[in-house]
Amino acid sequence: MSLAEDEENSALGTAIPEGPARRDTLGSVCFYHHIAMMAYILGGWVVSWRPALMFYLFFVPGVIASWLLNRNTCVLNNFESLLRTGKWRNPRNREEGAWLHTLIVDATGVPITKRQLDIIMYAVMSAMWGLGLSHLKGWLFWS
Repeated sequence: MSLAEDEENSALGTAIPEGPARRDTLGSVCFYHHIAMMAYILGGWVVSWRPALMFYLFFVPGVIASWLLNRNTCVLNNFESLLRTGKWRNPRNREEGAWLHTLIVDATGVPITKRQLDIIMYAVMSAMWGLGLSHLKGWLFWS
């Protein structure tokens, strides 16, 4: 192997990003908690039990309010940071304030901006909330 080949291989090695780091137990618990909350936001409007549907109608705006009051950061990410570092914010945590953004970019490779994602996310959450209200009021054909 020549010197030029060694330099080319090392340059290539630094150009290719490493895969996502494996999560420890706390990271996995927080990640799957996020997934469960996202699934509930997307599908909770279908529930037929009236108290659960009413809870859903408070939960979705509550999640949005918590983001807005917490500088676009999920409280769950902050609790993880608090447990890991003893501080509410951890600038080294790339998911803090961008959990869904990093999930989408890592999974699809689509370069979406945070602004674009915010528009999509708030539109979807508003639509889900509207479906939940429609279900509660009996405005849907199967209600």
